Amino acid sequence: MSPLPDDLAPLHDDMVAFIEGHGMRRFHGYIDYEEVQCVMWKTEDNPDSWKDFVELAKAAGAPFLTMDSWRLKREELDDLLQRLSGAEFTNDEDLEDARWLRTYIGKTGFVQLGFAQQGVMMVYEASTEWYERYQRMVELAEDFGGIPIDEPDQDDEP
Repeated sequence: MSPLPDDLAPLHDDMVAFIEGHGMRRFHGYIDYEEVQCVMWKTEDNPDSWKDFVELAKAAGAPFLTMDSWRLKREELDDLLQRLSGAEFTNDEDLEDARWLRTYIGKTGFVQLGFAQQGVMMVYEASTEWYERYQRMVELAEDFGGIPIDEPDQDDEP
């Protein structure tokens, strides 16, 4: 069970206050660890370890921290449900899992902090269990939604 609450908005607000309290600035941006070299911060089940991360960034002389967060919007969930219902390989259980996420509309499920150090991005991330479930549903929709199987491409037509 995650030590984090279902809504990370208060954590986000605490992070903003803590970062600014340390005289640091925030750069609103997402670090894609698949695109740049990163080292992920290990929280070791300490929900307040992000404070150590911020203090380390300051001690390392980072002029700013990158910061990103994600909140579930109704439109995004509706789009996901529509893509899943039209996908060939989803089942009722997948759709029910996606519908269950309606409980979290308007809540923040993901926060990320980062700073650059000698060409490497140091990254702290926190996410809720429901955010992880949402991401799995998005991947499922991308993997199977809209991929016509055994149907000719438009390019194949004369």
